[in-house]
Amino acid sequence: MIRLLKWLIYMACLAFIGLVGYAYIGPFFGVDFTPPTDEIRQEIILETG
Repeated sequence: MIRLLKWLIYMACLAFIGLVGYAYIGPFFGVDFTPPTDEIRQEIILETG
């Protein structure tokens, strides 16, 4: 049971390191993380019953 827990902790650490590395190195490979900057307008009708 302890071996399984250790394995899960190691995998979680590796996944975290991989995600952080992808966030930092991704833009060098053409990955764009910027959000879209288009303005969206939507009419809202309030009912004042």
